[in-house]
Amino acid sequence: MKIKNIKTIGLFTILTTFSLVSCNDDFLAEKEDFGGVNEQVFQDPSLATAYVDYIYKSILPPDNAAAMTWDLAAGGADIFSRTSDELAGETAYNKTYASLNATTNSLPYLGARMGTSVANNTWTRLKQINIFLNEVDKYTGIDETKKNQLKGQLYFWRAWQYFDMVKLYGGVPLVLTAQNPILDAASDSKIARSSTSECIEQIVADLDMAKSLLPGKWVNGADWGRITSGAAAAFKGRVLLTWASPLFNPSDNTARWQRAYDANLAAKILLEANGSGLFVAGGTANGKAWGDMWFTEANNPEAVIVYGFNNSIADQIKRNNGWERACRSKEVTGAGSLSPTKQIVDAFPMADGTSIVGNPSYNPVLFYKGRDPRFAKTFVHNGATWGYAEKTTFKQWTYSWYTTAPANSTVVPNKFTETLGANSTAIYLSKSTSPTASNANSFAYSGTDFMEMRFAEVVLNLAESAIGINKLAEGKDLIRTIRVRAGLVVGLSDYGLASVSSRDQHFAAVLNERKIELAYEGKRFYDLRRWKLFDATAGTTARLGVTPINGSRRTGYFIVAKKTDGNKYVHLTVDPFLANNAGVAPIVNREPTSFPYIIPTGAKLAGTSIASEALYLEYLYTNYFEIVVRDNIEATVPANWTFKWYNEYNFFGIPQTLLDTAPYLEQTQGWGGTFDPLK
Repeated sequence: MKIKNIKTIGLFTILTTFSLVSCNDDFLAEKEDFGGVNEQVFQDPSLATAYVDYIYKSILPPDNAAAMTWDLAAGGADIFSRTSDELAGETAYNKTYASLNATTNSLPYLGARMGTSVANNTWTRLKQINIFLNEVDKYTGIDETKKNQLKGQLYFWRAWQYFDMVKLYGGVPLVLTAQNPILDAASDSKIARSSTSECIEQIVADLDMAKSLLPGKWVNGADWGRITSGAAAAFKGRVLLTWASPLFNPSDNTARWQRAYDANLAAKILLEANGSGLFVAGGTANGKAWGDMWFTEANNPEAVIVYGFNNSIADQIKRNNGWERACRSKEVTGAGSLSPTKQIVDAFPMADGTSIVGNPSYNPVLFYKGRDPRFAKTFVHNGATWGYAEKTTFKQWTYSWYTTAPANSTVVPNKFTETLGANSTAIYLSKSTSPTASNANSFAYSGTDFMEMRFAEVVLNLAESAIGINKLAEGKDLIRTIRVRAGLVVGLSDYGLASVSSRDQHFAAVLNERKIELAYEGKRFYDLRRWKLFDATAGTTARLGVTPINGSRRTGYFIVAKKTDGNKYVHLTVDPFLANNAGVAPIVNREPTSFPYIIPTGAKLAGTSIASEALYLEYLYTNYFEIVVRDNIEATVPANWTFKWYNEYNFFGIPQTLLDTAPYLEQTQGWGGTFDPLK
């Protein structure tokens, strides 16, 4: 079976497998016996594989997780996406406090001191990994190639787990053998925090080991989704890029950038040697390949690290991707729970790569027109087609109007065409939503995999590293490669890159490209942190010419309905553009059934023949819709709420609950302690 299906089984598979081989030991009970190890696990290839698959399951998104914005460190929620410019909403890490303390404001992900209960947290995951790595070589029964592949996967996941903590806290305790809180001497389990640099070196060592043990490509298609040597190399590149970034490298040490460059270049070469590359099937024009890449699974060249899902409905094995349902509007029985911000919408350039800011080609009324092809593959705007299995021609409308005449311009519309409930920004996320998804069960059974690391990220990681060592032309060429694959046109400004000349301008360009290319893939929060772009105190916002998020309010849209005379439409219940069975609407019909279409009497430009749906939508926007910035999508208390970032969050403090049980741990500077996360 495919790894995407194995990962849905986890502990159930292991229990079943033990039963099939007539083993009397209960695997779950064994997890409670910290002094015992079931030797059969390390002698039987099937049991050992099931053990490794359980580690995958303990780390990857669970059934119905909205995978693109899911984050294990955030408790499996989209908190970090909302603590950025991608999604609005108050979180624990973007609101104002009278003061910060490690009890209320620290990030709990670091977990608790190892206990005797069965749990899935950072330290129990590491314990299970360490048990396998410490024990498997003591036994026979598994051939060396298979054993190395299993070890390689767990070396990778140990590195992954440590980096997931280090990027948030700085140095953490390095535990490389299985701790036993029952049998170990008390002093043996009291492991202090290692320096951040020591942790980085251990993470790199584990990734190098994984790379040496794993295949470049799994031969059996059933192993699609398992970690490869290329994935380990690429993840090493991500780790060292983070280590070279201003958060960890405020002195801009060039040696760190060089190391990141070497790692990312090696990863790119290794991946390409095994068939990886940018997904271009179907052609790049109009972003076709870019939009289609999400729906090719086995042998997808874009996929480097994959979180697998399936469309099963069976309770024991189903692992459905909740992203499709979260994105889809309530009008088609989706959840409508994700509302992209105007700030990210505006970041997408025109089709030639030039910014919309001050651009005479940009029309703020037809804000969707002539944009980077990724725009239409990422967002669904009012009137855009967003088909699904049962209705391939479905159009998503998001306009609104007033039930009573507004007293002034500050009064917002209060009636929406979406009768089942509108989202908060009048624009939806369509990235990685499938045109063949079914709403028969409210889009609940999506099996679309999530490419947690794409080849495009490897290219951008290499580009940023190249810029770090002043290989500016190489960095720009790599950014250009991403834009060409996305379907942008060269235009008169080299895909919008002609004016990029200095090192900092190149850094700004690559970070902006990440903001677009990797939007809503769980990367933005971490990019903002590692470049210290949340506020202006570090000086990086000034260097790169970007506006800090601190003190801002994220916004959306009102698409306000107008009458033919240009005044706002007002009615208690009647939708102005929804036609009856005869095709007649109170104002104009939003969806004529055929084209060319003759504008009816009484409407703007009556008698005009409109040749296509696209031109008719332009007609509606130009004559019947007013585009208004929606500034009420943030918290309402206080009324003037603004995003608040504390620089203490650059390195989160150790939770006080952990310090209370493990006082030998050193608290981080800025949180009342002395631990320096930059060492």
